[in-house]
This record gives sequence, C-alpha cells and structure tokens, in this order.
Amino acid sequence: MISAKLTKGQLLIADPFILGDDSFARTVILLTEHNEDGSVGFILNKPLKYSITDLIPEIKEDFKVYNGGPVEKDNLYFIHDVPQLIQNSVEISNGIFWGGCFETVKELIAKNRITKNNIRFFLGYTGWDENQLESEIEGNTWIASINSYENKIISKTASHFWKEKIIELGGDYIIWSNAPEDPYLN
Repeated sequence: MISAKLTKGQLLIADPFILGDDSFARTVILLTEHNEDGSVGFILNKPLKYSITDLIPEIKEDFKVYNGGPVEKDNLYFIHDVPQLIQNSVEISNGIFWGGCFETVKELIAKNRITKNNIRFFLGYTGWDENQLESEIEGNTWIASINSYENKIISKTASHFWKEKIIELGGDYIIWSNAPEDPYLN
C-alpha cells in the first residue's frame, strides 16, 4: 500500500525506472529515521558476499551482512526486535529497533539467545539531506509504502523482495516485475 506521508518505519521501493544505479536499482529500503534534518535508511535486499564472522571473527555464527547503502560503508549497523535484551536501542516503529550495545549483541549471539530472525547487520546506510527524499519521491525515484511486515521484516528473504513489493503495488507496476534488470540486454 502506497503511503502519502513519510514516517520512519516505512519502506521505500525503488521505482523500476532507476537504471544503471548499482546502489539503488531494485532496492527496498527500511526508513529508520525521518525528520526535518533529513532521513536515514537501510537497504534490505542487497546481501553482501560475506557474513558477520568475516568482519568480527569472535562471532562464530553465520549471519549475513547486507549492503545498507553507500554512506559510511566501513561502519557496521544493525536492526533487531529484542530491545529487552539489547540496551540503548532506538525504536524505529512496530517492534523494530536500531542499534544498541554491540558487546551485548556479541554475547547474545554466542549464547544463542538471538537468531537470524531477530537481527540483521548492514555495512553502510542510505542517507538524505533535508527535503532531499521528498524531492526524490516527487521525482518518482521512490515509492513510499507501509511496512505491513512490521518487525518480521528482519527475517524477510532478500532474493525477490523488490519484485514482491512491485507486484503488490499493482497497476502499471506489475509489468515491470518481470523485466530484466538491464533492459538493454533484453
């Protein structure tokens, strides 16, 4: 369902006409902050080729790491649904939280108290300056959508997520759900 007003917790779906943009073509972004100063989000459907163990060897579990966006790609971020276990978390919306004490996260993973269904890791984030996101939405770069998955978004499979969201939009978008990523190769 398309949303008229931007709020944190929503999903941003890349318009099918974003072509040749390796960062944002066919992405679904969770908007984690939106205020008068700008916006922040994480790309949900671009897994990287390595796991958290590759970045933090003391974590022995095989949690995927996602490309959160092109800003600060050398920093690790996470969202989760267990604020009662991870202090200093910030609520995004509907039971989804951002950040918190990373030492606690490492301990919880080691003790099997949180799983891949509770937490998702990102390298980098996506950010917009004041009014930039609104301008991009007006320019048909993004479609703002309500997050009907709520905190279950954390365990949502990435492989066909953009296509699923485009089909849900219906109308003229459905034809784009099966279009090749690079239409020039068609």
